[in-house]
Amino acid sequence: MIVNCFWEHNGDDTLLYAVDHIGAYTRGESLEVAASKMCGEILSYLKWTGADAADEVDVVIVGEKCSELAIGDADSDAIFESEKEPLTAEEYERLKALALKSAEDLLCLYRSIPDKSATASPNRKTFYGNVPRSAEDMYLHTKSVNDYYFAEIDVDADNNGSIYECRLRGFEALEKKKDFLKNPTFEGSYGEEWSVRKVLRRFIWHDRIHAKAMYRMAVKLFGAESAANPFYF
Repeated sequence: MIVNCFWEHNGDDTLLYAVDHIGAYTRGESLEVAASKMCGEILSYLKWTGADAADEVDVVIVGEKCSELAIGDADSDAIFESEKEPLTAEEYERLKALALKSAEDLLCLYRSIPDKSATASPNRKTFYGNVPRSAEDMYLHTKSVNDYYFAEIDVDADNNGSIYECRLRGFEALEKKKDFLKNPTFEGSYGEEWSVRKVLRRFIWHDRIHAKAMYRMAVKLFGAESAANPFYF
């Protein structure tokens, strides 16, 4: 199975995105390390989406950005050329369903953790502040980007209720905008380019980052049977 990937990097730090599997990604201290993780990520992702598993994965780089951001902390401002293309109604509904499934599954994982304030991580700062350390921190942080992501494409949204509820309301607000399927590109905060396609990817990508951390922490603290694993990490 060929997996087309976009490579965002800063020095030796790498983020590798699977272009055709929205939100799937790997990180590593080099392209080789990140690429070596992609097979496991794609197998997990395909199982999560209910698609057939791949026998093997061949990574092909189809885009690249050399960034000045803290790539090692998953800071990103990349937009793929494919994310500037218009959407069909069918494709939008499919991708929206995945973004909502991702929110629902992260909420399921969060609710399953016995002690949501427990942590196994030391304090560490990144570009956005302290790294979320507990399940509660990770969940609230992941939910908190809802209004930010939608605002970047000129959609008024909020962070009220569950991560699923506020994300669903954001999509409902988006769908009230005329011609949103034309997928125009917006210049958002800090000169970063955004589109509807990019927002869809960023939601799932950001969910996966923190769901992986949340699940690993739960297993370390409470054991593998203590937490739901709807993402199949």
